[in-house]
Amino acid sequence: MEKQKFKLTDNFVKTYMRKKPPFGFNGLGELVYMRTYSRIKEDGKNERWWETVQRVVEGTYSMQKNHIDGHQLGWNPWQAQKSAQEMYDRMFSMKFLPPGRGLWAMGTAITEERGLYAALNNCAFVSTKTIKDDYSKPFTFLMDASMLGVGVGFDTKGAGEVMIKLPNPNRGIEEYVIPDTREGWVESLKLLLESYFHASAEVQFDYTLIRPEGAVIKGFGGVSSGHEPLKEIHEEIRKVLNINVGEPITITTIVDIMNLIGKCVVAGNVRRTAEIVFGEPDNEEYLDLKNYKVNPHREQYGWTSNNSIFAELGMDYTDVCKRIVDNGEPGFAWLENMRKYSRMKNGGDDKDHRVMGGNPCLEQSLESYELCCLVETFPANHDSLEDYKRTLKYAYLYAKTVTLGRTHWPETNRVMLRNRRIGCSVSGVAQFITKNGMEELRTWLETGYDTIQKWDNQYSDWFAVPKSIKTTSVKPSGTVSLLVGATPGMHYPESRFYIRRMRLSKHSELLEPLKKANYPLEPAFGSEETTMVVEVPVDVGEGIRTVGELSIWEQFSLAAFLQRHWADNQVSCTATFDPETEADQLPHVLNYFQYKLKGISLLPRHELGAYKQMPYEAITEKEYDKMVGKLGKLSFGVIKNEEADIDKFCNNDVCEIVPWTGDNDDQEYSN
Repeated sequence: MEKQKFKLTDNFVKTYMRKKPPFGFNGLGELVYMRTYSRIKEDGKNERWWETVQRVVEGTYSMQKNHIDGHQLGWNPWQAQKSAQEMYDRMFSMKFLPPGRGLWAMGTAITEERGLYAALNNCAFVSTKTIKDDYSKPFTFLMDASMLGVGVGFDTKGAGEVMIKLPNPNRGIEEYVIPDTREGWVESLKLLLESYFHASAEVQFDYTLIRPEGAVIKGFGGVSSGHEPLKEIHEEIRKVLNINVGEPITITTIVDIMNLIGKCVVAGNVRRTAEIVFGEPDNEEYLDLKNYKVNPHREQYGWTSNNSIFAELGMDYTDVCKRIVDNGEPGFAWLENMRKYSRMKNGGDDKDHRVMGGNPCLEQSLESYELCCLVETFPANHDSLEDYKRTLKYAYLYAKTVTLGRTHWPETNRVMLRNRRIGCSVSGVAQFITKNGMEELRTWLETGYDTIQKWDNQYSDWFAVPKSIKTTSVKPSGTVSLLVGATPGMHYPESRFYIRRMRLSKHSELLEPLKKANYPLEPAFGSEETTMVVEVPVDVGEGIRTVGELSIWEQFSLAAFLQRHWADNQVSCTATFDPETEADQLPHVLNYFQYKLKGISLLPRHELGAYKQMPYEAITEKEYDKMVGKLGKLSFGVIKNEEADIDKFCNNDVCEIVPWTGDNDDQEYSN
């Protein structure tokens, strides 16, 4: 059946063409949008906000229409138009937003023509426990998903299950000419791994078809890295496997291969990825993965994953906390709680008993090979609870619609058809609490959760699909919250006033409007020939406390509050602590809150502006006023950026891992 496209009426869309979008933070929100999410149109110009929202809404309702028509369930065009118009208005007004990847990919050829609906999902998990069933599958799944921009979690339960062998010289040499496609890169990894796991013919690779470094990549955006990152991963994985020939695969080898994949993807098309690995709390081999004195070979790629433990209820946290004080890892995932509970206030229901792990930011419980789609709401952008309830209808509907899309992985489809898991999130929590207080927040969360369940009953029936196993979470949020001018997720800001620095290509057409409006610009330290850094002053709002004013206990309490009253999946929380005054409290706070949370990460507090051109630098109110006083009106006008402009990608919001060298990389931090 030919795919049908839904279209908003021209008269409706025209009413928004000249409306000013409510971008936040003194032009930062619009800059982030133009740099990261505004796609290049057929005429070579960048989308404006009204056009991006139109593309996303029309893509969403096209998915609905094709599902309804494909199953002959009865599509009502008048009702669809009315519904789509309200979704459009609430997105345009930034009362809710899809995840960054939805803003980038929904309604494009990526989904409309190629059917790569997996690219609309934020995160995934794969267990190595069943590695015997298909030796290479966990590794190729992670690579495939990562190249689509999906953040992936994995475990180490497959250690000892597979014997590493040398390729059999009696079977000759198999040459593989690697196609210049995502599928070709993934297939090359599969052939390499299986030559060792099955002792089949040695495989040699021909890289000549891969487009040269710097070539434009259409669709997903960015520029080609050439074949070198792929060639490097092949060579490095060979080294890892050769060292371990004749031995069962170890925890270290599993993580080495996964991390090398992450390093390759970061250097390639997507350029940002995210991994999290889960291991046992009493396994020294696992706990030492980021001890580069013990594992010096891992220093080159160990940064590609956050490392967490499957914490056991009632365990002694003392020794693990000593490691956290040094580097902020490992994080904690209480698998028992993830499986047993939805919202913690409702008591155990055990409906998620198949859960095996979670995503890199740990806001989603996930089965093996399961994907999830997130969506973000901003309660502080609403004047009333009734208005927020209407927003939740459309935020939920966006995420539920994404679950209608099939992936190219049968294992994933099997899980997702059954679970239909989504994560409707809240951001700007600190701003809402400052304005309205905790009791009002509790009321909005409780009422909001019930509202989502009502809509899930109704729309699941309309789509003729199962109800979602879980529906709510709190994601950390990164770039999307910057668009709105919201504090990210549940997190409080490091400072009320700060400078936010962003990196732009030296050839970006965004630079001229910024220069005209007197935004400070300078060459990027270490990349002076190719990259510029812009400084944007930010004020997160009067009366909002900074994270330095919150004890470790208060941060855990807020996470538990959200886990009790809102999130039936999980709450992504990176709790910061003062290593001088709070380090000795970490075992106690974990011991107390282990029965109230499903996951948590910890990070020693660091000073903003600790190195040159750091993404965030705290400033005083006087310094902020001085900077703002120099700024003129920012107008991007007609921009014709090249597709190759920096940071055109399907991103994972804050769930990204980039190599940190202590320099000027435009990073966002999350465990």
